[in-house]
Amino acid sequence: MTKNTAPQKRTNPRQKPGFNVRECSVAGVGSYLPERVLTNAELEKIVETSDDWITSRTGIKERRIAAVNEYTSDLAAQAAQRALENAGMTADQIDLIIVATITPDMLFPSTACLVQQKIGAKRAVAFDIEAACSGFIFALEIAQQFVMSHTYDTVLVIGAEKLSSIIDWTDRNTCVLFGDGAGAAILQAKSGGHGLLTTCMGSDGSKGEMLCMPAGGSRCPASVDSVASRLHYLRMDGKETFKNAVNAMLSAAQEALRRCNLEIGQIKCVIPHQANLRIVDAVGDRLGAKPEQVFINLHKYGNTSAASVAIALDEAVREGRVERGDLVLLIVFGAGLTWGAAVIEW
Repeated sequence: MTKNTAPQKRTNPRQKPGFNVRECSVAGVGSYLPERVLTNAELEKIVETSDDWITSRTGIKERRIAAVNEYTSDLAAQAAQRALENAGMTADQIDLIIVATITPDMLFPSTACLVQQKIGAKRAVAFDIEAACSGFIFALEIAQQFVMSHTYDTVLVIGAEKLSSIIDWTDRNTCVLFGDGAGAAILQAKSGGHGLLTTCMGSDGSKGEMLCMPAGGSRCPASVDSVASRLHYLRMDGKETFKNAVNAMLSAAQEALRRCNLEIGQIKCVIPHQANLRIVDAVGDRLGAKPEQVFINLHKYGNTSAASVAIALDEAVREGRVERGDLVLLIVFGAGLTWGAAVIEW
């Protein structure tokens, strides 16, 4: 039997007896997409593919592509500014900036440090994390730990990617999937506030080469040979990725619901990683979610990796799909392999 779905105050699973932790709420969200739209029809002129082929296999119709002189830090800074505006805050109130990305402006310094400078958050500590498409949830959990432990009061979390910079535009199996963009959320200590109730995260390094960029690190530094061999582009085993994604996302979502003593019918909005419509549909069906519960925007943006669920969360809020007191379920999967799920009380 489905439990009562009326808004009510939840008991945060993190509030355990004997632990002096603070409650943490989501104070604001924001997102940014580059102006350029790359449609399936345009891709037909670049690589051997078709709109029907892409749409039937992925559900993607178009994606956004950043300008040549527009970098991951630029996308991230734009999303951050919009999150600050949504929260009614200024950059000098931010204590910590965490950027999740697999396409940093450069290997170092961190993209978060570049964002700090761009938005004028002079007080903030800044660092990056890398968990591929799972990065935003991993970063949310890290941020909440800093807030709950009284280390910082206000944390800016950003998922940002310029995936067009690492895509092999001659590979029709991957170049049709990805796009650029950024999403951000501000977490803040607030007594009695609503926020992140739980996260479930997982990793399996034994399958790391299933989805990777072979060159550019210490294993295979940039060289004439690595460039000629096209090793600086994203590579993916699509069939194995699909199978692992569905199973891992489903397991994480079920565990997150269990920890909060919730059933899927109590969730107002399910936001899966926007990678492939078949994956989204499979996870939703197995969870028992109704179509109207599941938020989908991948037809417009494709897979934006760490930015995916962050952009979708901001859109869901702006479209009125998520309101005060609603429960939101985020579900992610990415290279590593990594996966996770989070329940948020809005």
